[in-house]
Amino acid sequence: MPVKKLRYLLMVALAAMALGLVACGSDDSSDDSGSSGGTIVKNDANGDTPTLTIGSKNFTEQIVLGEIYAQALEAAGYKVKTDLNLGSETVALAALKKGEISGYPEYISTALTSFYDTAPEDVPGDVNGAYEMAKKDLAKDGIVALPPTPFASANAVGMLTSKAKELGVTDISDLQGKDKDLKLYGSPECRQRIDCLLGLQKYYGLDPQFTPVAIDLRYEVLDKGQADASIVFTTDAQLGASDKYTILTDDKGVLPAGNVIFLTKQKTIDDAGSDYASTIELVQEGLTEKVMQELDARVDLDRQQPADVAHEYLVAGGYIEG
Repeated sequence: MPVKKLRYLLMVALAAMALGLVACGSDDSSDDSGSSGGTIVKNDANGDTPTLTIGSKNFTEQIVLGEIYAQALEAAGYKVKTDLNLGSETVALAALKKGEISGYPEYISTALTSFYDTAPEDVPGDVNGAYEMAKKDLAKDGIVALPPTPFASANAVGMLTSKAKELGVTDISDLQGKDKDLKLYGSPECRQRIDCLLGLQKYYGLDPQFTPVAIDLRYEVLDKGQADASIVFTTDAQLGASDKYTILTDDKGVLPAGNVIFLTKQKTIDDAGSDYASTIELVQEGLTEKVMQELDARVDLDRQQPADVAHEYLVAGGYIEG
């Protein structure tokens, strides 16, 4: 059976299993709300509320998440637009504060370290503790953080396995003394992020030759030998597809894991009604790390469109009809 087909069947099984756990806890009663058990039911009243604009940052995982939320809300009866190329987290947050978007997915660790200067080692390892900390900080800025996704994603230092063996490194600390000639590639905002280049400099004492690169080229520069190391994400499809790449252990805990929280405003929640938040929380239930890797793979490796991949996830999970 083709690898592509195997991956798709795995995604279907995982999503269905996760959704089944949700549906089993509900009864068969129905009302005019946006969901019944695990299935989204259209509520015509939602069409009379203001149009929702769902945003995301400009890389695969974020765009897929943005599409999942947008399509789910459309299924619940809302009028929805998307803005799925917002750039860095600071740009995305500014757009939310200005009312240019209704909400967008953010990583808990990113919110804490980038927005509120929380040191990586001070980010709670427990997702609930980290969520409560982020929720409290965001509330001061008038931002509501909805409950987190099951999966967590983090920045990571990735290398070709062959390169890691050549250098004899397994931990990030092992790069000390080897970093002067080390060519590190990462997204442009990596220079300003404590869970990226800044953290490697401050906490590991590394001073690599850093080159910014578009997110979709992070593995290509490794494959072509342009980069010795690249800042990647732990949910990247490439990491689950083979052992070609190695992730160096973050032995000082500088690159904290981050579950996704959907950020929005209380006024948006009030105007949109209860189906808004409940629909977002519902469709997150199936987003385990393996499922998220699968969704990323269908875009990055199989070259499908994020909107199509999001639709497949929602159908496979039973959230919407095909």
